[in-house]
Amino acid sequence: MSDPVSAALGLRPGKIIAVHLNYPCRAAQRGRTPRNGSYFLKATSSLAGHCGEVSRPAGTELLAFEGEIALVIGKRGRRIDPAEAWSHVGWVTAANDLGLYELRHADRGSNLRAKSGDGFTPLGPDFLPADRVDPAALRVRTWLGGELVQSGTTDTLLFSFADLIADLSRMSTLEPGDVILTGTPAGASVATPGEAIEVEVDSTDPERPARTGRLRTTVVEGPALGGPGAAPVSDPGLRAEAYGTSESTVDDIAERLTTVAVATLAAQLRKRGLDNAAIDGVRPARPGSRFAGRARTLRYLPLREDLFTEHGTGFNAQKRAVESVRPGEVLVMEARGERNAGTIGDILALRAQLRGAAAVVTDGGLRDAAVVAELELPVFHGGQHPSVLGRKHVPWEIDVAVGCGGAAVLPGDLVVGDDDGVLVIPPALAEEVLADAAEQELREEFITEQVRTGKQINGLYPLEGRWLEAYRSWRASRTADQTDSGKDSQ
Repeated sequence: MSDPVSAALGLRPGKIIAVHLNYPCRAAQRGRTPRNGSYFLKATSSLAGHCGEVSRPAGTELLAFEGEIALVIGKRGRRIDPAEAWSHVGWVTAANDLGLYELRHADRGSNLRAKSGDGFTPLGPDFLPADRVDPAALRVRTWLGGELVQSGTTDTLLFSFADLIADLSRMSTLEPGDVILTGTPAGASVATPGEAIEVEVDSTDPERPARTGRLRTTVVEGPALGGPGAAPVSDPGLRAEAYGTSESTVDDIAERLTTVAVATLAAQLRKRGLDNAAIDGVRPARPGSRFAGRARTLRYLPLREDLFTEHGTGFNAQKRAVESVRPGEVLVMEARGERNAGTIGDILALRAQLRGAAAVVTDGGLRDAAVVAELELPVFHGGQHPSVLGRKHVPWEIDVAVGCGGAAVLPGDLVVGDDDGVLVIPPALAEEVLADAAEQELREEFITEQVRTGKQINGLYPLEGRWLEAYRSWRASRTADQTDSGKDSQ
């Protein structure tokens, strides 16, 4: 395999260091947010260049891609101060951190065989001089088969590039040519033979435009992994993680959330100190709509005519968001609560429905309201308006943290809605919130039964004393009846 660092820069990389988690959207998808950066090493023999091929061994399935921003060290350093860190970076380029999930069990933690296969770290095609870009104004995007599947910006990172460099150089000297892979946003998944993966890094600073060009890697079928050593192993949880659907349980939790009232979930979030989890001011286009799913985000800026000319036409961020939404995802739009122009209409809503979206939520306006109300897709909006988005909005970016209806929404958050409104639930809290909400609804069912028979609410709502004991007996009897019913049906 060719070494693109040596070929392009005349430097021989001594090590490749990769960050486990660094984008909030990816951390939300994984269900955990680290307090500090953690890393693993990849072999330099895994380096490859633009327009190369990577082999997926026969008999395996889970060759996963991760589009990333790669930093190439240009100046030697040890114990580097964060304020001086960027001066040690020589170049920025696009990278694809490929890995074979079926071998993760073999080197748990080190990722040696899973991540260091030949061709598993393509870089390029162009290397951008670091002194010509703003490290906080970069974006990485990934396409699979021509479809945009990942997008992330460096202004959202959990650990800045400066912090990564300072941390890594505390114990180890960073040498010219060393490569740092800085993490991947949500959307990483699995590629199959015949599919092409493309990764590009560009500057989001209009004053300092730059782009690496698209790094293209094609997957081909390779020989089976024979001989001595660990054999490939897979299971449903591993497949879910590789495909990026969840940490194996998020999708299941989303489905179960639709069985619980949003009002109940709001009460449980409030008990945990989350009083600002509601997306205020939105209502369903079709009353009776109910949904839950993982958040995919779109952000609009206020209209500025010169920006709309550049960003509002063609395959803009609004259309890219709809064309990249995946089954089970909720497309959440930040429109600053500005309802005097449409942010979505019938055609794009239909397209989102056909792509399998769980719902669309916007705190802006809805066009074609009567037609949208007839769709199967739940659409929650701030108000009806006949005008197109160009009256008030510039579609700006996708897959970033947004503020919709006064609530912060990160890609990968769980979003749930019904006639009472829409809530945002952090994935890390979802399981316990769901369990306690189910218990709350059971209590309220008991209380409702008593109120219907004429009982007074003192001591009953909320449950206290003898009523609490009565509830426990009622619940135990109900559980026993359900168990007996299940046995009878077998």
